[in-house]
Amino acid sequence: MLEVRGLRAQYGEAVALRGVDLDVRDGEVVSIVGPNGAGKSTLVNTIAGLQRASEGRIVMDGHDVTRLPSHRVCGHGLAIVPEGRRIFPGMTVQDNLDLGAYRSEARDGHAASLARVLDLFPRLRERAGQRAGTLSGGEQQMLAIGRALMAQPRLLLMDEPSLGLAPVVVDEVFDVIRAIQSAGVSVLLVEQNAQRAFEVAGRGYLLAEGRIVQAGTSEELAANPEIRRLVLGV
Repeated sequence: MLEVRGLRAQYGEAVALRGVDLDVRDGEVVSIVGPNGAGKSTLVNTIAGLQRASEGRIVMDGHDVTRLPSHRVCGHGLAIVPEGRRIFPGMTVQDNLDLGAYRSEARDGHAASLARVLDLFPRLRERAGQRAGTLSGGEQQMLAIGRALMAQPRLLLMDEPSLGLAPVVVDEVFDVIRAIQSAGVSVLLVEQNAQRAFEVAGRGYLLAEGRIVQAGTSEELAANPEIRRLVLGV
């Protein structure tokens, strides 16, 4: 599904990614873990077309999307749940969800997508006419996920979905990730809470100083002494 090869990204002279290689296959959850400043957010933003790659290739289902703007990357079946949610607080919950279906292909299936999202997040149905900025942090995260799903992606990029949430809400978020996978959508998950990421992902990568330094199953990564030191604090 997704192939990333030799990916390099930088901000001016500061290099954030250095020759990153990774893959995501159909129907799987893959985690990206690493210490703060490792380049995790830059990685998902570059894949999504929000940050320009300076070298390398990003291929989705055989199509090179490396140089495409973000709206055209979305057209190839990718959607992103950005760090910090980035909902539109002055707009209603319903309007935020509708914006997720801006592509013509997604608009054609709007009603079915909306029904699936509201079944997944019943609280959004209850608050459809409410301004998004008045929602709790957990509800805003659900809205951000729901908005991305309205684009009908085959691959969902999730950047720190548990950040700043209460433990009980974090449980809900990871239940949702499992439900998304069960519905046939692959997930590339960037998550500071590595232990929770390993619980939901089948495979993962350790990113450090802009490089992939370890890759393997979640069980292998969780047992790796370097990962336990860097991201689990053991």
